Amino acid sequence: MRDYSGLGLRVGLEIHQELNTGKLFCRCPSVLREEEAPLKVRRRLRLSQSELGETDRAALLEVSREREFRYQVHPDTLCLVELDEEPPHPLSEEALEVALMLSLMLEARPVDEIHVMRKIVVDGSNTSGFQRTALIATDGKLRTEKGVFHLPTICLEEDAARKVGEGEGYVEYRLDRLGIPLLEVATAPEFSDPQTPAEAALKLGMLMRATGRVKRGLGTIRQDLNISISGGTRQEIKGIQELELIPVVIEREVERQLALLEIREELRRRGAGKVGRDFVDVSSLFGRTRSQLVRRALERGEVVMALKLPGFGGLLGREVQPGRRLGTELSDRARVEGGVGGILHTDELPGYGISGEEVEELRRMVGAGEGDAVVVVMGPREKCGKALEAVARRAEEAAEGVPAETRRALPDGNTEFMRPLPGAERMYPETDIPPLPITPERLAGLRLPETPERVRERLVREHGLSGETADRLLFSGMAETFEKLVRESGAPSRLVAFTLLETLVSLRREGTRVEEIGEEFMLGAFRKVASGEVAKEALPDLLRLGAGGRGVEEAVRELGLGRVGEEELRLKVEEAVSSHLELVKERGEGAVRPLMGIVMKDFRGKVDGRVVSELLTKEVRRRLGECAGS
Repeated sequence: MRDYSGLGLRVGLEIHQELNTGKLFCRCPSVLREEEAPLKVRRRLRLSQSELGETDRAALLEVSREREFRYQVHPDTLCLVELDEEPPHPLSEEALEVALMLSLMLEARPVDEIHVMRKIVVDGSNTSGFQRTALIATDGKLRTEKGVFHLPTICLEEDAARKVGEGEGYVEYRLDRLGIPLLEVATAPEFSDPQTPAEAALKLGMLMRATGRVKRGLGTIRQDLNISISGGTRQEIKGIQELELIPVVIEREVERQLALLEIREELRRRGAGKVGRDFVDVSSLFGRTRSQLVRRALERGEVVMALKLPGFGGLLGREVQPGRRLGTELSDRARVEGGVGGILHTDELPGYGISGEEVEELRRMVGAGEGDAVVVVMGPREKCGKALEAVARRAEEAAEGVPAETRRALPDGNTEFMRPLPGAERMYPETDIPPLPITPERLAGLRLPETPERVRERLVREHGLSGETADRLLFSGMAETFEKLVRESGAPSRLVAFTLLETLVSLRREGTRVEEIGEEFMLGAFRKVASGEVAKEALPDLLRLGAGGRGVEEAVRELGLGRVGEEELRLKVEEAVSSHLELVKERGEGAVRPLMGIVMKDFRGKVDGRVVSELLTKEVRRRLGECAGS
């Protein structure tokens, strides 16, 4: 177990939560579409400077990639604002109200006047080349069992477009998500262990859901982390969607920075770290190669180029995260900045069909000595040059330690390079939206929701739920829906909770659009169960039809459900037992289970399985008594 505090671990958390309102700077609905878009727009973005005439380094990298951006357009979910053909409308009052409510719940101080800012983003995810964001409040507090953590800023910003594909020289986005309001809450870098940030994220998520006006589902809430250790630098890790992954990402980032610091010390011992820019065309070496990878590149008319890394021998294969090495870090840079597929290097060669003799000749052609490494890239000549320049810079950064980067979280908890860490140069005022005063009267008129703690206590006390189930309802944002369904339908609390937390999840996994099931449909379905007209076993089938647009009565008729008479059920039970007397004699009451399947085949969804079980047990015992008496 690592002493994270002793390592100087500092972690800050940023949570981005989509609001279930209209869009932030127009009145379009915030609805995502999956079908093919009827319109497409193509754009190229240019880089603008800040107010002070400075240029952001992360934006410079994106512009250097010279990509075209293609946008899928559904006209019913966006307008000319999203296409950057019309100035933004005033800030959404509904979204602002939610942001102010959360600010007060977090004991933050709302600003006196809201000023919308532009944040330069030229990766194509915003058609304008910038993202609009507004500071709503400062100096908040998050109270947890581990202590009080400070929240320097609470912001309201617009979400970006969804990336749906990319190819040679272009990236394709869908514009429906662009402009959906995002609440951004940032903590101070006060966490010093991997576990507490996840607990804080859970608490913040519950508070956001307590407003009753946030979106739910995968992708609607995202966590970013800022991580550093003593001797390292701050890394911004983006796109963590699962709370369980937060501790893993932190642990692996610490592992990565420690490994990079060890590599720095080794390079210093070797007197290495300076890399030349002598990019050598070694295509002629592979004229008769057996490497399919190299041969296919040459057949496409591409070139093979190499670069010597003095003193790096054996270090490119050094692991920095599970399954990732220093060579992987260089490869990420080559891929992102140069547009090539990656790199090969002599710490992993011979391999990929490249022979030992070819490796020796490669080393000779670039003048590599015993302690040197050689990096090889394949592609168009211009891209190879850019890629090797990126590799050389990253290798030189290795001699300095840990470069400050924005990195993408991977599903296994590792991370990969996205872009350099941006600076303050990318922010400047939005000139199309006037400042918006926040008056004391406006704040006094806000009605704050109950705290999650009070709701949790009531769910346990009044509804008999376990603490874990109560927490899951709160985190899912369905606690209010749960209480309404129980109160107005009369259905058992545990059945309603199980349906919301388990059945809907199962239906979503099988492809049912559970978001199309209205609250009124669910209320009607639970009333049918509570009255005995429909058995609880029929709920999944009812909900499937509800997702397809049926009303409750229509769904009941379509499934052939309805109240079953006691006499009809009794006769069916007696018939099933009589037809299987040998089974009853052989297994005794153990025959009830297989007999259940026979009876429920005709009555599934119409009769509660518990009622059938009780009748079968009673009838089996009666028949066993008759057999014993005879």
